[in-house]
Amino acid sequence: MSATAAVAAQLRHSRPSPLNPNATATATTARPSSVNTRTHLANLDRLLVRPPPLPLPLRPKKTPADEPRDEVEATPDDERSGRGGLLNALNLSTFLPFMRKPAADEMSPRSLAHMQRLLTLSPRPSPRGSIAVEWRRYHGEDAWAGLVDPLDQNLRREVLRYGDFVQAAYAAFHSMPSSPSHGHGHGQHRTLVLPDRSYRATRSLFATSSLSIPPWAQRQSAPKWLTQRSSFVGYVAVCDNEREVRRMGRRDIVIVLRGTATCPEWAENLRTGLVPVSDDDGDDTSAQQHAPKVAKGFLSLYKTTGDYVPSLSDAIVEEVRRLVEVYKGEELSVTVVGHSLGASLALLAADELSACLAADAESTCTASDGHRPPPIAVVSFGGPKTGNRAFADRLRHERGVNVLRVVNAGDVVTRVPGLATPATMAEGYVHAGGAELRLDSRDSPCLRPDAGPACCHDLEAYLHLLDGFAGSGRPFRADASRSVAGLLAFQRSNVKRAYLDRARVIGFEPATASGSGDGQYGYLASPT
Repeated sequence: MSATAAVAAQLRHSRPSPLNPNATATATTARPSSVNTRTHLANLDRLLVRPPPLPLPLRPKKTPADEPRDEVEATPDDERSGRGGLLNALNLSTFLPFMRKPAADEMSPRSLAHMQRLLTLSPRPSPRGSIAVEWRRYHGEDAWAGLVDPLDQNLRREVLRYGDFVQAAYAAFHSMPSSPSHGHGHGQHRTLVLPDRSYRATRSLFATSSLSIPPWAQRQSAPKWLTQRSSFVGYVAVCDNEREVRRMGRRDIVIVLRGTATCPEWAENLRTGLVPVSDDDGDDTSAQQHAPKVAKGFLSLYKTTGDYVPSLSDAIVEEVRRLVEVYKGEELSVTVVGHSLGASLALLAADELSACLAADAESTCTASDGHRPPPIAVVSFGGPKTGNRAFADRLRHERGVNVLRVVNAGDVVTRVPGLATPATMAEGYVHAGGAELRLDSRDSPCLRPDAGPACCHDLEAYLHLLDGFAGSGRPFRADASRSVAGLLAFQRSNVKRAYLDRARVIGFEPATASGSGDGQYGYLASPT
């Protein structure tokens, strides 16, 4: 090689890497750790904002002698989490001037727009990939085998959409928490704006507690809805967009149920004694011992009739039967989705719906049509144990209900039937069978690894983790793009300081859960 060529090669190798412009120029082969650092830096803003960063007032440039090394010093959050590599992937250039890119790139309108989208709660678009051919697999046939770990991207989008439906139920309750009155008539329906406009809400659902809060326990300053017996708990919706129906391969009917919000609901959660699901098990003692049983409080909320509204059980069965009749002859599916308390109510609804729809199909079918009832699936976020082994076995084997449990490893609610006592644990509470999608707050580059129980049970934290989950042992997805506005609004103390600083730099101040009632975020902070 000539001297001129050698100099040229040296100059080419002396340029800083475009993946890591701050790296010290070198012609040697990068170490594996340096490669990882450059990779994270290249993808860092896909976690919160796509590069280049937002503009900041320019400061005097430092000389090459002052340039930092490849490794960025870990923040205190890094030391707590042991995940310095991921936090090094944060766009620290917004508040570390020596890491900024040229001013021309800092002014990119595309970057500003992307950051604005991630720091707002704009509705997520419907999944675009067609699942028509395999829709039964995505609805739980064969217990989602091969789709959960590693997580299939189409399944992720479907489950995220169902989670956003539950957020809409929280929003609807928070915007109008008062119970229906006599003047509003039977089953007062609320106008709901769903995050996916392909679905249309057809009926509001109300749950009624059999308990009443005694006057001596009520505080004068507390709002009345906090102690009311009947409360809005969710809704029934149906996909009425024909293009989306073709994409999914069927018309989907969804029942959405929120978690605990009122004092009577909390009181029902503590009634953990197991009782038979139905009264048709006879008086035989042996039969009673082996009968399907569920927590008394959950069954009370599901079966109790309110003063001006039907029971949750009657409302769900009546509306689903009506929709099945309206769309008779089409390929249908029924999906019941819930968070926390709503997850347990979803199992009760699926158990009853399966029996009712099977009986309807048997009474109306002929030898030639071979009509089958629509398959039923449950998507559960942070659900507690609901019943005994007999109930779980009946749900899976006799009813044919597919259950997908989304669980956060740090969520204590998923480990108990309500209030765990030696008596209740001895009665044999088990989770309903199916598939489990296990998440972990410690995998998030945004949440602190010591996030408290309120954060681990929060639905928005679940959806944030789900958006970034790729599979067991795999890093958080670098291209996860779900908004972090909900986390900043309600789990600020559990968000890493680097993200809080970044939001402060761009002037983002999320709404709070102070009870403004505007429904912008709508869901309540975790009661814990």
